[in-house]
Amino acid sequence: MIRGLYDWTLSLASHRHATWALALIAFVESSFFPIPPDVVLIPMIIARPGRAFFYALVATVASVLGGLFGYFIGLSLFEQIGQPILDFYGKGEDFAHFAERYNEWGAWAVLIAGVTPFPFKVITIASGATALSLPVFILASVIARALRFFLVAALLWRFGEPIRDFIERRLGLVFIVFCLLLVGGFLGVTYL
Repeated sequence: MIRGLYDWTLSLASHRHATWALALIAFVESSFFPIPPDVVLIPMIIARPGRAFFYALVATVASVLGGLFGYFIGLSLFEQIGQPILDFYGKGEDFAHFAERYNEWGAWAVLIAGVTPFPFKVITIASGATALSLPVFILASVIARALRFFLVAALLWRFGEPIRDFIERRLGLVFIVFCLLLVGGFLGVTYL
């Protein structure tokens, strides 16, 4: 099922309405869809590198709006919609413990999930379910998603097709290491 969704999502990159498809995928990925918008974004940028930063902007705006929808799911529809989505991603049982500490570190969670391969929809729903400050959520989402999509756009714009394998296979790991170092540095400064 996931492979079929992946192939369908990838096929949208060559559609005549690819920009709208990118916006749609970025929106729904931030609230419930399992395939990341990079699947559409990367081929679009390779095909039209001059529009790389426009595509990154579309993905960022749509992803943040989709994140707000995920926040709404968590805030207003958690029991009916949010809990089953979290259960689908294997995060349902951990939620009670997670919610206790979430607002203390919520901005960091949004930032980290927004740039790493961690399912962003889990964090958007959790942010609503725990009533994380909406301005904090929006600011962290904008920073994280812009960083992710504009970095992908910049790498593809500069290096083209040869960088594609690095982005698809290793950029998530680079983001994870960067986030670990960043959080570790802040914790070191705070507690040392």
